[in-house]
Amino acid sequence: MKKAPKAKTAVKSLKSGRWTQIVNNDNIAGYFFILPWLIGFLSFTILPIFASLFLSFTSYNLTSSPKWVGIENYVRMFTDDPLFFKSIKVTLYYVIFAVPLKVGFALLVAFLLHRRSRAANFYRSVFYLPSLIGGSVAVALIWKDIFSINGPINSLLKIFGLKGVQWLGDPRFAIWTLIAMTVWQFGSSMIIFAAGLKQIPETYYEAAKIDGASRFHSFIYITLPSLSPVIFFNLVMQMINAFMTFTQAFLITLGGPLDSTLFYALYLYRRAFAYFDMGYASAMAWILLIIIAAVTALVFKSSQYWVYYESKEK
Repeated sequence: MKKAPKAKTAVKSLKSGRWTQIVNNDNIAGYFFILPWLIGFLSFTILPIFASLFLSFTSYNLTSSPKWVGIENYVRMFTDDPLFFKSIKVTLYYVIFAVPLKVGFALLVAFLLHRRSRAANFYRSVFYLPSLIGGSVAVALIWKDIFSINGPINSLLKIFGLKGVQWLGDPRFAIWTLIAMTVWQFGSSMIIFAAGLKQIPETYYEAAKIDGASRFHSFIYITLPSLSPVIFFNLVMQMINAFMTFTQAFLITLGGPLDSTLFYALYLYRRAFAYFDMGYASAMAWILLIIIAAVTALVFKSSQYWVYYESKEK
């Protein structure tokens, strides 16, 4: 009878030892640390993805249970919804013009500021600020006032005797106003280009100078090929962001005038939260994913012809 307490003590000691080993195991401790993030990732990313895939095959309007309709939402999208194709057209137009302009302007500014001086660092910081605040509601409303019929832009035109333009009320100019706002937020791409420029060995330029190459030829034949991986990265990232553009159009134009700024993401939002057609909106979201994946794949495929990697076998 006296041995029982010792046996219990031994069992407790064994359990305590195992628990101590578990706690002291670095791998298991790491899993415990990432557990809150993992729960959030599963709850707010993975589960909504599969839920939207299921809802895309249903008729669901928040007031009733989802009703399975198969591929009806997808068929209706391609056969009975002209605004679907209109939104794709507007978005592609925006991507084709906004992305090259933004990436090109960021590269130009980064190249011009590629020198070690306090002024260059100051201007980099100034040019980066729009990327930090550009997506905010306040900035969008400020841009709306700037390009309004009585805004500063038209006031400046009147000083030179020119007639004011309805920047946000004319379908010809509304989309370009949003493109200008996008290009204005070139700071993040500029910083990436600035980092890439610092990785180009100065010996390349010195050798080109000895051979009599001008600065223009050095830029074309040294800078651009050396920066091609960075250009490729910025191009892909900005293209994906452009396909998902929403905030500016929602706050400034609401898709008008005459649906000239009806971006795909804005139309998706309208179907989901104005018409409460959640099933159809979910189907649109998956089509957007397919479009982005297809265009990105094409860009990746084309990269073998113009992106240069030093480690690539020649």
